[in-house]
Amino acid sequence: MSESTDPPVEPQRTAEPAAEDAVPRISLDDFLKTGGHVGTGGQAKFLIQGGDVRVNGETETRRRRKLQPGDVIELLGKRIVVPAGGQRA
Repeated sequence: MSESTDPPVEPQRTAEPAAEDAVPRISLDDFLKTGGHVGTGGQAKFLIQGGDVRVNGETETRRRRKLQPGDVIELLGKRIVVPAGGQRA
């Protein structure tokens, strides 16, 4: 019997992450705190869990909801658009 001369098979590589996955994201409560829209993290938690915050027109009660650039937050009569950097508005 002769030995095979086929080259070894390399493992398949996974696809590179999409460009949109590389966009920095910030959680809703952190966005409200760092943007100065609420005074404290406790206030952000109270407003979010109380149903007083809307994201893209829908009530959002998850504090850790990850925001994307262009998301529209409605809070206490204000409309805030998440900027491309994901940080302050």
